[in-house]
Amino acid sequence: MTPLHRLWRYFPPGWRRYGLSWIGGHLAPAAKNQPDVSSEVLIGGEIFRASGLGEGARIMQRALRKENIPSWMFEVQPYKFSRQRYNKNQRILADKPKAPLVLHVNAPQLPYALLALPRKYLFQRKIIGYWAWELPVISDDWKPGFRCVHEIWVPSIFTAQALEPRARKYKKIIRIVPHALAATSLKPVCQSRMTFGLPENALIVFVSFNLASSFVRKNPLAAIQAFRKAFGNQKDRVLLLKISHAEHYPEDMAAIQQAVSDLSNVIIKTEILSASESLALMASVDIVLSLHRSEGFGLVPAEGMMLGKAVISTNWSATAEFLDDQCGMPIHYRLIPVEDPRMVYQIPNALWADPDIDHAAQALIRLANNPEYRIHLGQEARKHIMNKLGTKPLKDALIANGVLKAAL
Repeated sequence: MTPLHRLWRYFPPGWRRYGLSWIGGHLAPAAKNQPDVSSEVLIGGEIFRASGLGEGARIMQRALRKENIPSWMFEVQPYKFSRQRYNKNQRILADKPKAPLVLHVNAPQLPYALLALPRKYLFQRKIIGYWAWELPVISDDWKPGFRCVHEIWVPSIFTAQALEPRARKYKKIIRIVPHALAATSLKPVCQSRMTFGLPENALIVFVSFNLASSFVRKNPLAAIQAFRKAFGNQKDRVLLLKISHAEHYPEDMAAIQQAVSDLSNVIIKTEILSASESLALMASVDIVLSLHRSEGFGLVPAEGMMLGKAVISTNWSATAEFLDDQCGMPIHYRLIPVEDPRMVYQIPNALWADPDIDHAAQALIRLANNPEYRIHLGQEARKHIMNKLGTKPLKDALIANGVLKAAL
């Protein structure tokens, strides 16, 4: 480790993140004027990554294809330069000089995504940041990224309200463009419970989360507590934990293993699945449980609803925008100060939800003991999500940007 690296590590994590974003925000090209656009769209981001933003990019392209809107998707890794990737992206950008670029990269990393692209193809191009955030206020490292985009798209009202004060300062438009799940053609591959090693005759409660998205925010220990309170060690009640990027967070995995050490009816899966395989796994369960502290959108609950599952979710942040007691089971909560050991969400005076474990356990028991109600709730969930998460907001955003013409 060089002396400079050693000195860097003495600074608090928040200062390091802000310093990194400030440097990137002032090295990357600023978004100026309003460039002309063509009737096609470029989508950039970590498109192969198992993450919410990566999946958001893939969902957007599937929605555009369904609407017959020309689009191209390419990989951008903010902190990893590749000459091969640079040359490939240069060919795409050169071939589509006026296509707006929608970058599914959050504000702190977005300047570095731009720095990884050939600069001369960015100056006269509309740059749109597609961002998701999970608290009512943004952290300081988000601020420099605003100067690098012409406008901002977000998946929820919750995220829009968090970004609005800073967007107003920089005179940036925010458009709410939820993930168009109802328009995607992706279907679960036909696989049985046996394929995944799951018991055929048990009621399965599904909890899915990415440890890279914050262990404390995803709050899996609350889900384990609610399951334990509802079912204990009943053999015909199974908790399935689908955990992404577990290998990178051994301390988090140790806490999960400790929490379920006395439960014989818990299955943990950590392998990376394709999108269609992940949907197939979710399609094989009975209940989807998300006792998160906060979500910028909430892909897992939304996908569960799309698949016709009964979904239990904390009744706060973005999931409350598409899940209510007519199509799911929203869980009571109280707001508490944020405490994040990784310091990503540690913002002064910031709050997030502490879901009611007893209420969640009661919801689990009710759904387990009433299969007719569980099925009915899943049917209502699917109808609701199919109506709410279509392509109209995406098309409206493209019309507003001149990419599409409004229908007469």
